Amino acid sequence: MDLKQLEYFVRVAELGSFTRAAIALDVAQPALSRQVRLLEVELRQNLLTRNGRGAAPTEAGKLLLEHGRGILHQVQRAREELGRVRGALAGRVAIGLPPSVAKAMAVPLVREFRQRMPDATLSISEGLSYSMHESLATGRLDIALLYNASPSPDIELTPLLEEPLYLVQRHTGKGSPPARPRAIPLQGVASLPLVIPSRPNAIRMLVEGEMANLGCRPNVALEIDGVAAILDLVEDGAGSAVLSRNAVATSARPGAFSMRPISAPHLRSKLLIAMSSQRPATLTQTAALDLIRQLAHKLLASV
Repeated sequence: MDLKQLEYFVRVAELGSFTRAAIALDVAQPALSRQVRLLEVELRQNLLTRNGRGAAPTEAGKLLLEHGRGILHQVQRAREELGRVRGALAGRVAIGLPPSVAKAMAVPLVREFRQRMPDATLSISEGLSYSMHESLATGRLDIALLYNASPSPDIELTPLLEEPLYLVQRHTGKGSPPARPRAIPLQGVASLPLVIPSRPNAIRMLVEGEMANLGCRPNVALEIDGVAAILDLVEDGAGSAVLSRNAVATSARPGAFSMRPISAPHLRSKLLIAMSSQRPATLTQTAALDLIRQLAHKLLASV
């Protein structure tokens, strides 16, 4: 059994599409289809059901997918163990970060990763929590940082840190915003026009859930996905926002905003480390995970 054929099959089965798998693997789709078909001929089994919507594994395909993931993981581990013999970690790690976290962590993470693991390859992508959750399940990401993620059978979650949320408004006074602004009750936030992400964004769901407990709901002025766009609209006077201090601190013009703590209840956004429960972490992924923990507590918890 050819390892390349096995890798191609696993990626098609995980992504549910020859087209998406060809893009992810950076190979021509006809070549990908041919290799998977050769694997089916060798095993004398139809491994995938092909239809207009994509490809789904047959019963035989599901069995091979389970074994294939383990085989490919063991091959990767073997390569990494051989790399350790010569004193280096190798392999590729794909990491997903929320936009506000990426602004604070991406450059230091790349710098430290290259210094500690020069023989390994790092891929970083930005995304919203719900889209990165899907990418973890399909194997496009190895590690992701997710806000307020819900447990699921295919994803393993580990708490990283908690960030308090603030009411963010346009700073209209002279000089810098006050160092210790007065807190505002969540009930008061409900009366203000909010520029807020659309569902199922983690902050949106948290705000709606806590307000529902108080018998109120947010006054949504605008729905928009993207921290930078939300802050631009707040600065333009479209409304207020509920964001972390880090989101404002890493913006282009942090001095343009005032932030008030939210009380009764305090809103705290939970940042979690997410990994696929279907694939054990490689040595390089484990080393990257340790690096992420160190940098997150250094760069995010202190903001």
